[in-house]
Amino acid sequence: MLSRIFTVGGYTLLSRLTGFARDIMLAAILGAGPTADAFYVAFRLPNHFRTIFAEGAFNAAFLPAYAHVHGEKGEASAKLFADRIFTLLLTSQIVLLVLAWLFMPQAMRILAPGFSDEPEQRRLAIELTRITFPYLLLITLVTLYGGMLNVMQRFATAAAASIFLNVAMMATLAFAAFFPTAGHAAAWGVLISGFLQYFLLAGDLATHGGLPRFAPLRLDEDIRAFFRALGPATLGSMGTQVAVFADTIIATFLPAGSLATLVYADRLNQLPIGVIGIAVGTVLLPEMSRRLAAGDHQGAMEQQRRAFEFTLLFSVPFVAAFFAVPELITRAVFMRGAFTAANAAASGATLAAYAIGLIPFVLIRSAVATFYARKDTATPVKASLTGLTVNVLLKILLMGSLAQVGLALATALGAWINLLLVLGFAVRAGYLQLNRALTLSLVKFALSGVILAAALWLAAPLAASQLGGLGAHRDEAVLLVLIAVGALIYAAAILGLFGPRWLRALVRG
Repeated sequence: MLSRIFTVGGYTLLSRLTGFARDIMLAAILGAGPTADAFYVAFRLPNHFRTIFAEGAFNAAFLPAYAHVHGEKGEASAKLFADRIFTLLLTSQIVLLVLAWLFMPQAMRILAPGFSDEPEQRRLAIELTRITFPYLLLITLVTLYGGMLNVMQRFATAAAASIFLNVAMMATLAFAAFFPTAGHAAAWGVLISGFLQYFLLAGDLATHGGLPRFAPLRLDEDIRAFFRALGPATLGSMGTQVAVFADTIIATFLPAGSLATLVYADRLNQLPIGVIGIAVGTVLLPEMSRRLAAGDHQGAMEQQRRAFEFTLLFSVPFVAAFFAVPELITRAVFMRGAFTAANAAASGATLAAYAIGLIPFVLIRSAVATFYARKDTATPVKASLTGLTVNVLLKILLMGSLAQVGLALATALGAWINLLLVLGFAVRAGYLQLNRALTLSLVKFALSGVILAAALWLAAPLAASQLGGLGAHRDEAVLLVLIAVGALIYAAAILGLFGPRWLRALVRG
């Protein structure tokens, strides 16, 4: 399992690194003003739907169902099942796209009501969203193809696909002078990337399994089981995305640039979530589904425990850094061009708030996998909706005094509620054992994080004073020094607290 995690994580890391390069260009060209806010509304809307219906709910319902049909009834039945799902997906996405194009002005009044007082910004947001929205149709098909490839134990192509989003946007931003605005350049980059991702996944699947085709719709038992799982999975996936959606709506009422500031902080926060949390969850779900289908319940539980420990091992350093030196990170990554020191300070404060919820952000996919692998998509909904309720209430309470920082803090606290409830339900059902070994590991990870955060906090001013002569590149140099120092301190803390035997056992599995 670890080799597949490293495959997915490696490509995801490359995607995140190219994503940072993209965000640096966006920050330098768009900054954090009205045009940036309009683009991020246009960028977030199709991505909200994608995460809820395509990557979130669809994967949770489709992967176990497809694996079950493939294992129990053979390849021909699995192919027919995929054909029918493809037909349903494509038809529904075309209808949604047409409705979005026709009613975008009305939808924008609901989705970005704060733009109503700024007619030019509202017009720009509508125009850009009409460009980006077809991306949803393409990426939905990409998700279907990726799910089929994952069941075949082919993870690389799906993991690498999102790199095209960053490359395409950077390419169009490089020619921003030829577009009406830089926002238009970025929006066209989003759409072009959708086609590139589609052809990449379609080519791989056509070579190794055959592309799905249109098939007459028939609600047989397999399709009904898929829909029974899809409904609760959609509600469960909506938890985080409705919270982010609420951020988008509320931020349009805050001072100009608040939404862009929130997005830049979230981009940094998404690095460990994507590289570690999503990569581990992507591999764990089909692995647990396979083991449970074979009756190996103890093996499935052991794989989940290893996934937790592996995730925490690589996530704790991010939590420590985001707490200890958040403003330094945002200055080093984004502060150039139109992105000012004030923008960096605001993004840094927002990043620190997000860091409070980073552990549940990275663990939640692995936590819910034990339910999804058993085709139980209903139980995680209870936790998700409870966390969502707390999240939205806190956003309303905190937005006035803390602005976008309050929105991030509310998201973090809601994530903790969600994770703790999911773990509680899993323990109660007997799907997870919080034994002494796992509890002791959690304590050791917490202690190692405290040690690292203290070291970074103490080393940052010392490194800044020693490297002050570098001028414009001082922040980047200080961050590189802290990464090197932090890596040594964290490695020593892990070895001292866990010992080499634990590390070897984790890798061997």
